[in-house]
Amino acid sequence: MRVTHVITRLIVGGAQENTIASVLGLRRIPGLAVDLLSGPTNGPEGSLASAFTPIPEALTLIPELVRPVHPWKDFLALRRLTNLFHARRPDIVHTHSGKAGVLGRLAAARAGVPIIVHTIHGPSFGAFQGRLANTLFRGAERRAAQGTHHFVSVADAMTQQYLAAGIGRPEQFTRIFSGFSLDPYLAAQNDLARRARLGLAPDDIVIGKIARLFQLKGHATLFAIAPTLVAACPQIKFLLVGDGRWRKRFEQMARTTGLQKHFIFSGLVSPAEIPSLLGVMDILVHLSEREGLPRALPQALAAGRPVVAFDCDGAREVCRDGETGFLVRPGHLHGLTERLLLLARDAKLRAELAACGREFVRANFAVELMIANLQRLYVKLAAERGLGAT
Repeated sequence: MRVTHVITRLIVGGAQENTIASVLGLRRIPGLAVDLLSGPTNGPEGSLASAFTPIPEALTLIPELVRPVHPWKDFLALRRLTNLFHARRPDIVHTHSGKAGVLGRLAAARAGVPIIVHTIHGPSFGAFQGRLANTLFRGAERRAAQGTHHFVSVADAMTQQYLAAGIGRPEQFTRIFSGFSLDPYLAAQNDLARRARLGLAPDDIVIGKIARLFQLKGHATLFAIAPTLVAACPQIKFLLVGDGRWRKRFEQMARTTGLQKHFIFSGLVSPAEIPSLLGVMDILVHLSEREGLPRALPQALAAGRPVVAFDCDGAREVCRDGETGFLVRPGHLHGLTERLLLLARDAKLRAELAACGREFVRANFAVELMIANLQRLYVKLAAERGLGAT
């Protein structure tokens, strides 16, 4: 069985890590031939394309497949994808992300691909956009859904949002958590030498955030409550992991609040460094206004760190309030401050929540489980369409 995945770009991010892990994991299964098509990766977010350096034949770059709406390049990308599908004749096309999700599925339908699957990593439409953009992206998703045989949701919240928007039918959706290699996270430790290199003291209470430094990721919210947190607990430090176009803006916010000594910007780091950075954190906070199911939450729990998150999209499916961390109503700054201070002051509570979270992640987020679930889905869809399956 031949499976071709399609994604818009390979920046350092959760959807990209999920897609790469899926492609590499599925390639190890006898009887499956799996490759990836991707647009170019530019900008300060970094690139994960090096994962394919040992197997260059598994990755094909489509220069015209760019993230912004660009009618001419979008037309060229659609034509290029259609031609590739005609030439390679995959049994399954499995798309990811917004632009590649729409163009990839339209091209696959034009090329007569027998099975078309789309993974919803995060909503491509919603209140976070203006009315015109929301209408445009919702319409594009509805159009692409007409030729989609099945959807993979990284969280039940994604299924509910798409069904509410009139996209797909309930039986077309399967939730498959975004798995990752657990061992490096389970082995994460509070390395005092690593703390020292970051400018963190052994007794600092480190509140970490892992996200691109960009809009909708919730950094401004953290800066808004930082003065109150530090005034109540001077040992608090904030470790911001990641890079992005808004880094200078956030660095200025740190200076404006007079708390530049309390904010540490790690800059761009490779995924392999995330376990050690989680190890030096005491709490992970996630404040994104738009996210399917943020990988940082299960990764933090696997590393034995409790989480505090805004109750957006799929966050509640991992951050179970009072069990693995605390959920806070989006925009409720007082509640967010209270929960973070409660954890900052209570090491025993942090350990109890993290232990519960670690067991939940062990049972649900192993990358091997994700790959097995994807293979099982492919076989089921192939049988339903009368195709030979592994």
